[in-house]
Amino acid sequence: MTADLIAVVLLLAVTAYACAGGTDYGAGFWDLMAGGTERGRRPRWLIDHAMAPVWEVNNVWLVFVLVIMWTGFPVLFQTVFSAMWLPLALAAVGMVLRGAGFALRKPSRRLAGRRLYGAAFASASVVTFLGAAVGGVASERVAPGTDASADVWTSPTSLAFGFVAVATTAFLGAVFLTGDARRFDAPELVGYFRQRALGSLAVLTVLAVVTGFVTHEDSPHVWHGLTHGLGLLFAILAGTAALAAVWLLLRTPGPWARVAAVGVVASAVVAWGMAQRPYLLPTSLTVDEAAGAPSTLTWLAVVTLVALLVVVPAVVFLYWLDTHGELEELTDSELGGGSDPDGDRAVFDS
Repeated sequence: MTADLIAVVLLLAVTAYACAGGTDYGAGFWDLMAGGTERGRRPRWLIDHAMAPVWEVNNVWLVFVLVIMWTGFPVLFQTVFSAMWLPLALAAVGMVLRGAGFALRKPSRRLAGRRLYGAAFASASVVTFLGAAVGGVASERVAPGTDASADVWTSPTSLAFGFVAVATTAFLGAVFLTGDARRFDAPELVGYFRQRALGSLAVLTVLAVVTGFVTHEDSPHVWHGLTHGLGLLFAILAGTAALAAVWLLLRTPGPWARVAAVGVVASAVVAWGMAQRPYLLPTSLTVDEAAGAPSTLTWLAVVTLVALLVVVPAVVFLYWLDTHGELEELTDSELGGGSDPDGDRAVFDS
């Protein structure tokens, strides 16, 4: 019973990271696709201002995922990180480069430095490796004792999941940036990112259909789970949320468009989790087989509850401050360092 509870918490942590971290990765994707210095100037200005207050805190959920995997399901942790160490190592390097690039490009005084750091941030935001690793799990190619091999994470399911991950983050990032464009009074960017949100959702829909066909042939257990029971229910919820997101985006985009976008991603991730039941690694490792010692799981449940009671209110309050404009940077005139009235709208080309 405790093992099932911890497994649910793990799935919810993965879902939270997919939604929160995915939004940031999506912003990086659009930074990469914004074009040259002049053409990409305004979109990159918005991305910088929108991400600055919250980009670091979104990685809290990744920490939760790793701690719960390592402590609660050590066999799962060992198996996944042994069989797919290369894509996961590349993803970790990408996260470091992405964070360093975003943090260093704004204070860099030289144009060449801003371009270098901007390129590191944008290119490292393409999370194909994480999606491919998830696909490796879903494809039933990862089992206890599996040796590290490219075949584990380059299967048709892995590639399909990788492309879906990129499209998903692009969709989330564009939806949130549409709302940020309204918040920062940049009406020309509302239409800019709304078009990209609708376009990325269309691409995501096509990729989801293709992934369904691939999963049917390559991952029969997950396919069966997605077409029956709770897996099917959450897949339908994801489709319904996608239709709602389209309708809301075609109107004046507001907070509910973000809710719908998060609903698409959260429902899809939960559908995948439900489809794998009762396995953590289909069809070789169940929740009970992967679980740690009962005493460890009990203490993990207690510590996780305390951590969530501390972290969740703080994160919600941070998001509230951000969306209400309480975390915007001070202008040069407010700092007493200059008289530029547009200092708060300064741009930093990558």
